[in-house]
Amino acid sequence: MERAVKQKQPNSKMCFVCGLSNDFGLKSRFYELENGELLALFTPTVEHQGYPGRLHGGLAAAILDETIGRAVMIPSGGTVWGVTIDFSMRLRKPIPLGDQIRVVARITRDRSRAFEGSGEILLSDGTAAITATGKYVKMDISNITDTDFVDEAWEVVGDEKDIDSIDI
Repeated sequence: MERAVKQKQPNSKMCFVCGLSNDFGLKSRFYELENGELLALFTPTVEHQGYPGRLHGGLAAAILDETIGRAVMIPSGGTVWGVTIDFSMRLRKPIPLGDQIRVVARITRDRSRAFEGSGEILLSDGTAAITATGKYVKMDISNITDTDFVDEAWEVVGDEKDIDSIDI
């Protein structure tokens, strides 16, 4: 099913998941979809492997956790962040290296101070390779880090990989 992209979320310089200057990072890009879900796109490389030719399970957890945790930025307009308090995932199929991977997440329960979410990593044929759920505390960025995000280059970066819609 084709979903329209509403807007792209920011990237940073050095975050392992979204940092564009992190040579070993995933360099994921995040897109808010018309239905309120968040889409992450990334292409795992040999630096991200566990078993030969397969994405390391810990890195799969990192991208799923980040995507679910970022989903709260959609209704808050980017002013609220999710800090993980509980996370679990179920590995169903291996994730190959070299193919663009889609991660889709959504908020499943939203309360005043916390939220719960779910997500999955989808293979190119649309099959869910890994599913996950998590619980998160809502926080303002000033309560998470002392670092000035301007120095971390927290910004929306446009490039040729930007998209208008995605088939999920």
